[in-house]
Amino acid sequence: MTGTPALPWRTAWIVGASSGLGAALAKLLDGRVGTVAISARSADSLSAMQAESKTLVAYPLDVTDADAVARCYRDIEKKAGGVDLVVLSAGTWDVVEPPEIDPAVFKKSMDVNFMGVVNVLAQAVPGMMRREAGQIAIISSVAGYRGLPKAAAYGPTKAALINLAESLHPELAAKGVTLSIVNPGFVDTPMTAVNDFPMPFLMPVDDAAQRLLQGLERKAYEITFPRRFTWAMKALRLLPNAVYFWIVRTFVLRP
Repeated sequence: MTGTPALPWRTAWIVGASSGLGAALAKLLDGRVGTVAISARSADSLSAMQAESKTLVAYPLDVTDADAVARCYRDIEKKAGGVDLVVLSAGTWDVVEPPEIDPAVFKKSMDVNFMGVVNVLAQAVPGMMRREAGQIAIISSVAGYRGLPKAAAYGPTKAALINLAESLHPELAAKGVTLSIVNPGFVDTPMTAVNDFPMPFLMPVDDAAQRLLQGLERKAYEITFPRRFTWAMKALRLLPNAVYFWIVRTFVLRP
């Protein structure tokens, strides 16, 4: 990215960087940040990204393994210095259609989408608060605003992340640590490619990554895109339950 100005971070860590939004953001940071640590379960994908990059360094990781997360974080800090930007993009999505309610699906979703974030925060937050500097972005979703059909396993994890960010933000901000919650609508990624239902305002992943980076540079608390869709989803939170459920039955669950 010759001629592109450097970004304000020395060491960034993107968790969930092998595909989708995490991978697109890693490519935007490449060459503009001293070290961009990239983590995901797919070691082969990370190695390929590193081989084609300027500053990407692969750290394969399963975020559900708290001990492995701790070792990975120590390794990054040992080799690259203090991490001053963490982006938490790892996630899993499974369709849930009653009457099938598989507890294993719900557990996997919570382990990856929520506890995976907690495992990383447990490592990153103490050092950032001691240094009174740093930035963290948690990728949630508009699916966390209100319950949506087919998202009974996914949506609650995203709602939990929104609540988690609201809970942590005041105390982190008091110590100079910036926390952002990122609530995208539909983004064209391998995760959404499996969906068999209409996805309004589906956004190209590279455009979404640009919007995410802009929000990070502004140090915005909430980063959303595409705005027409996310604003509509925000408006649904204001409706009485009876009205909301009528809309879902009429326009979402219609035959």
